[in-house]
Amino acid sequence: MSRQGSRHGSGHGRGRLAGSLAGSLAGVLGVAAAGTAIGVLRQQRQISRRAGDDVSFGSLRSPAVTVVASDGVNLHVEVDEVDPGTPGTADRLLRRVGRRDPDVTVVFVHGFCLNLDCWHFQRAAYRGLVRSVYYDQRSHGRSDDSTREHSNIDQLGRDLKEVIDSVAPDGPVVLVGHSMGGMTIIAFAEQFPELIGERVVGAALISTTAGGLDPGRILLPMLPARLTGPLTSRVVRTLRLRHGVVDAARRSARAAATVATDRLAFGEDVPASYVEFVDKMLGATPFETVADFFPHFASLDKFDFVERLAAVPVSIICGTADRLTSVGHSRKLHSRLPGSQLLECEGAGHMVIMERHDLVNSELDQLITAATARAAER
Repeated sequence: MSRQGSRHGSGHGRGRLAGSLAGSLAGVLGVAAAGTAIGVLRQQRQISRRAGDDVSFGSLRSPAVTVVASDGVNLHVEVDEVDPGTPGTADRLLRRVGRRDPDVTVVFVHGFCLNLDCWHFQRAAYRGLVRSVYYDQRSHGRSDDSTREHSNIDQLGRDLKEVIDSVAPDGPVVLVGHSMGGMTIIAFAEQFPELIGERVVGAALISTTAGGLDPGRILLPMLPARLTGPLTSRVVRTLRLRHGVVDAARRSARAAATVATDRLAFGEDVPASYVEFVDKMLGATPFETVADFFPHFASLDKFDFVERLAAVPVSIICGTADRLTSVGHSRKLHSRLPGSQLLECEGAGHMVIMERHDLVNSELDQLITAATARAAER
């Protein structure tokens, strides 16, 4: 197994360095040109620099679009369009191999207590090269707060449908979800199975699960100490009634929370700016939101619906040192999805999308390649 990461196909272990774009370059000769072209362009862009390293966290923006959810909640959405003026555009690369595959929209769905800015390195890598959609989940980031009644994973699946209908009403779509975002995708597949293979042509499930979570872990670093045992939900409900006091306590214990963020979000040493950025997103999420969503993680059980995604290419990505959704969750998802690819990033934690962003982006290149090829065959 590589020290950086290993990638496995369903049913057999094809260990190899997932960061390599050799497979993508081979694909130019006829496997799936569109996604490959994106990989080639990203490689060209990164010859002199690593995408995202020279851009401040939270500074990548596009004009805001408001999508109204089924219950009236306003969702903050941003769309990065393909830049036709980008030197060496994907179209030019596609013409080299004599084919023009369908334009794909990639929808990125963030995790619990984060916001769309958590996709910083993916956004920097694909900006201008592929049409990409980023949005803040309800009660997160710039989106409106949700009622307690609608703060659940099933509603998030319906929100995703509204986002797709509003900003990607036509053409193939690839869904990329991290943590709670992956749960959102699975809920979407449960509710709208007719769209899997028809509109949705690929999916990435990153640091996520379909059930069996230890909800006590989720409270760190939202609270100074982890709550465990059968009283956890009762304590959280009680604290929700005093959520303003809890938020004040979290702010006063910022140093301890930052240490918890480092321990829970990352597996190995990362730049301090990474930890501070994640801690800022966590700290901006009111405890009321934490408490409203919390019970639904404990009761989550959607493994019976995971197989619906087997109709399209699926990449499952995780860090082997993830303390929130351990690698066993990803391996279980992989076992439920014949034909899926599993990328295990050695030593990485829950925020693998930052900690091993090069490996993650290379795997997404492969996914977009396979998904676009599938769309072209229809």
